Amino acid sequence: MTKSRDESDAEKKAHNPSRRKFLKGVGIAGAGAAVVDKLWIEAEAKEEQSANGQTLSGNIKVTLDVNGEKRNVQIEPRTTLLNALRNHAEPAITGPKLVCDVGTCGACTVLLDGKPAYSCLVLAVDATKKKITTVEGLGTPENPNAVQAAFVEKDALMCGFCTPGFVTTISAYLKKNPNPSMAQVREACKGNFCRCGTYPRVFEAALAAARSGKV
Repeated sequence: MTKSRDESDAEKKAHNPSRRKFLKGVGIAGAGAAVVDKLWIEAEAKEEQSANGQTLSGNIKVTLDVNGEKRNVQIEPRTTLLNALRNHAEPAITGPKLVCDVGTCGACTVLLDGKPAYSCLVLAVDATKKKITTVEGLGTPENPNAVQAAFVEKDALMCGFCTPGFVTTISAYLKKNPNPSMAQVREACKGNFCRCGTYPRVFEAALAAARSGKV
């Protein structure tokens, strides 16, 4: 017996849910997934809180070892090391420069336990157990280190925003490789950007500092 058109339409409706019903079902599933994600995040937060014994919030007191001195700062846990040094330390440590704030230019470079690091990408709370060296800790106007002296001699700076990062990076590199080639100096400086284009003199200064034997 041939099925009537009405019977066929009824079967299709029974086996093929409407668009509205489908979207309703997807919405319920999505809401359920969101609830599961929320519960999972809350569980992880509670686990981390239990592991640390406390939750960091509001302003906290942090002690930083900067250029051989203990510096106390009151900051939020989310504060970057760059922000802490420039805006919360007294007196302010302004050698590291705020330029890109996303870890692409190198102007904020400091040394953490002797290794170059972008201070705009490091939380201050994560640097409390490290020795922090900024360009101020490498030398003084009266007694500059070899790299600082070479930068002055070779006129390896223009606007000056990138200079502290280059000096800090090169000073650390020459400790590791006191007799580099030009190619090695260029490679060591690839994380630092100079908008004024003074790279040739920066590299000359690095080689001059190496030749001075005072690194």
